[in-house]
Amino acid sequence: MPELPEVERARATIERAALHRTIADVDDTDSYVCRPHTPGQLKDALVGRQLSEACRRGKAMWCTTSRSGPLLGLHLGMAGRIVVTEPDGSVVEGGDPRGGGYGPSPDGKPEWYRFTLTFESGATMRLFDKRRLGRVRLDPDLDALGPDAEMVRVAEFRDRVGRGTAPVKARLLDQSVIAGVGNLLADETLWQARIDPRRRVSDLDHDDLTRLHRALGTATRAAIRKGGVHTGEVIPHRRAGAECPRCGAEMQRATVGSRTTWWCPEEQV
Repeated sequence: MPELPEVERARATIERAALHRTIADVDDTDSYVCRPHTPGQLKDALVGRQLSEACRRGKAMWCTTSRSGPLLGLHLGMAGRIVVTEPDGSVVEGGDPRGGGYGPSPDGKPEWYRFTLTFESGATMRLFDKRRLGRVRLDPDLDALGPDAEMVRVAEFRDRVGRGTAPVKARLLDQSVIAGVGNLLADETLWQARIDPRRRVSDLDHDDLTRLHRALGTATRAAIRKGGVHTGEVIPHRRAGAECPRCGAEMQRATVGSRTTWWCPEEQV
């Protein structure tokens, strides 16, 4: 699924192209993506309002709305994108860079656009989601999420990640601990920090956790800048027979935290 960097690019798309525009119409007829709302409920809540601010914590994204309106929660699912189209046909978009292999195109099926805001100008903001795994809902519950992985400060990171005895990769993937880290970002971060993903967090010392925090920030910012977690340095080497891009050792594979995990057995200790 899209991880923090992809969601941040979707959030930035909304901030750049969709804020402070009056909503004239809403297509919320996809009752699966818009559940538990019934068709017309999102429309009734949003028409006449404007999106005031585009926000994100980890992989969760939402917009505040004008006149003390509800929050509009937007979840990209596994391969969703936010697409803003102007009346002249120009497009600004952000989210999963691959679109699940079905990126927006002139011949894309209309039903792959699961939710649409139409502004008074005639511009639209749409959730493109071929797999239909995204979610749109009013006033999403954010209480279960930990601090954002891009923003968390080192002391809080050490305190939260260093608790317990779980493998460090599983701890990074726990959204209630740190919000935003998915499978690829975790592997990239641990490779940069030279830490074995199977190590128990109870075995990590102060310096290990500080180094891990620094690597997470570096990996996250680079992925946002370059277009997504698939741009990570070790990501192309997460396959059988591939070699570590630093030392040339053959990459190793295992399951950690129920997720397929790759690491360098020579450097990640």
